[in-house]
Amino acid sequence: MLKAEMGVRSLQVRHAVAVAIAMAMPLPAAWAQDTTLDPVMVTAQRRTENVQDVPVAISTLDNEKLNILGSGGDDIRLLSGRVPSLLIESSFGRAFPRFYIRGLGNTDFDLNASQPVSLIYDDVVQENPILKGFPVFDLEMVEVFRGPQGTLFGRNTPAGVVKFNSVRPSREMGGYFQASYGEDATVNLEGAVGGPLGKNWSMRLSAMYQHRDDWVDNYEPDGDLIEENAFEGYDEAAGRLQFLYEPSEDFSALINIHARTLDGTARMFRANVFELGSQGLVSGFDEDVVSYDGSNDQDLDSSGGSLRISKNFGNVTLHTITGYETVDVLSRGDIDGGYSCAFAPCTAPSGPGFIPFTAESADGLSDHDQLTQEIRLESRELGAFDWQAGVYHFDEEITIDSYNYDTVNN
Repeated sequence: MLKAEMGVRSLQVRHAVAVAIAMAMPLPAAWAQDTTLDPVMVTAQRRTENVQDVPVAISTLDNEKLNILGSGGDDIRLLSGRVPSLLIESSFGRAFPRFYIRGLGNTDFDLNASQPVSLIYDDVVQENPILKGFPVFDLEMVEVFRGPQGTLFGRNTPAGVVKFNSVRPSREMGGYFQASYGEDATVNLEGAVGGPLGKNWSMRLSAMYQHRDDWVDNYEPDGDLIEENAFEGYDEAAGRLQFLYEPSEDFSALINIHARTLDGTARMFRANVFELGSQGLVSGFDEDVVSYDGSNDQDLDSSGGSLRISKNFGNVTLHTITGYETVDVLSRGDIDGGYSCAFAPCTAPSGPGFIPFTAESADGLSDHDQLTQEIRLESRELGAFDWQAGVYHFDEEITIDSYNYDTVNN
């Protein structure tokens, strides 16, 4: 009986080895062709190339993945952690993201703070940190280039570049629409439509709308309700209209007009929520409740446009990119995180915990204009030796307003 069992086991082993050998044999040519992947094309060197031919550390997110990630109604911070080495956070709500690549970034929340990670949206740099928060929708691809990129992308790129490429107009009529609904009446609507306009023109119109109800209640430290559902809601909308003119294979002109509006609340600061001497939260902490004696709101309006022209001259292509951006924003917050009424003549309760002084502030851009102009020559099909040369002009005018408030004592 023992010998019979051993014989069965030996037979099973031989069959397993035979299957393994068969799986390792070359597949027929027809099957092999079905498993071939389309090449990933990137623009890390300011020209469209196969990612395998580019000597840069690159990560990408394609249109399909971006649509899935964006369906939850999140802002640009949804990309954080979705790409290796990329972190995006904010202490300024949805308006002002801060980018980090390989841990290198800038925590400064000044409205004119330069960051070591540059954001390029449709070939136009978004230099001001408020401009970097433009929503993610109807994108062909997001490219992340890790490491210094100053040679081809200019200043403020020692950590890397995050590059957004919108879906361009085409001669094929088409589009998409997606909608989602979630907790706190969270709504995300997004769609696009495009196609030919006459003989040489095509267009694409894309838009998005996001909404969430306020869901954080405001109580006095002694437990009296000030306002139910007072904070953390928002309404945000953005749109992009593009026209593409292509009279021949050697010439193209792309017009891009875009705008964004945001009405919501600033970042919620919360006083004394960590247990002293530990990394945990205090007993009874409730994320749905705050105690604020000041205002918390955020309003933003931005718009811009660009004109990108490409002309082929035999072995050389001329590119000219003109971009304009403007933004108006005001963000006000109760940044002491609670009721800060600790000294006479103030008689209101203070809390949560001890808050030695009031801290309410607002920052905004009341006047902002950014104008960029790039002219670049690029070699074509020269084989082992390729070159690019160009000039770049950047001009920005900005007015920053900063205010302090004391609601309790005024």
